[in-house]
Amino acid sequence: MKKLLVFAAPSGAGKTTIVRHLLTVFDQLAFSISATTRAPRPYETPGKDYYFIHREAFQQLIDQDAFVEWEEVYEGMFYGTLRTEIERLWAAGKHIIFDIDVKGAMNIKQSYPEQTLCVFVKPPSVEALRKRLEERLTENPETLNRRMARVMEELNYENRFDVVLMNDDLTKALAEAEAIVKRYINPR
Repeated sequence: MKKLLVFAAPSGAGKTTIVRHLLTVFDQLAFSISATTRAPRPYETPGKDYYFIHREAFQQLIDQDAFVEWEEVYEGMFYGTLRTEIERLWAAGKHIIFDIDVKGAMNIKQSYPEQTLCVFVKPPSVEALRKRLEERLTENPETLNRRMARVMEELNYENRFDVVLMNDDLTKALAEAEAIVKRYINPR
């Protein structure tokens, strides 16, 4: 049975760093590329980091039930997982790893309860998370405050996840993430 590993957390908790690391360690994993209506960041590659879709096209896909999960994460900014993305990766014989928001994680778990392991990446503190977001230099004061308001909401999801992975020491978190994935995709 092909499996889904969903890593979710508030922005800045380290889920993307952890997922990228796991993809270098486990060749049986493939990254689920999310769709979004937001503009690409300078370092992002369309079709690799995200499928960048205009809002109207995204809405049409919603209307066609093309998403396993989707959400308007910030006003006017939609994110989602296309059903065709899961089908594509499973057809390639891969287990799928996700880097998504907490609500999306819960929706994937609801759609694929037997195949999904949800991992909540927990930051050491709200203050540390804010500092990480500030250090990215991708936020202005308004967007930073909006992200921080969302952080407080997302932290309340921790108890709904199968596993909580504390990311207060990246080396330790990466090793623990490897162990979690190994146990899940290669149970003995």
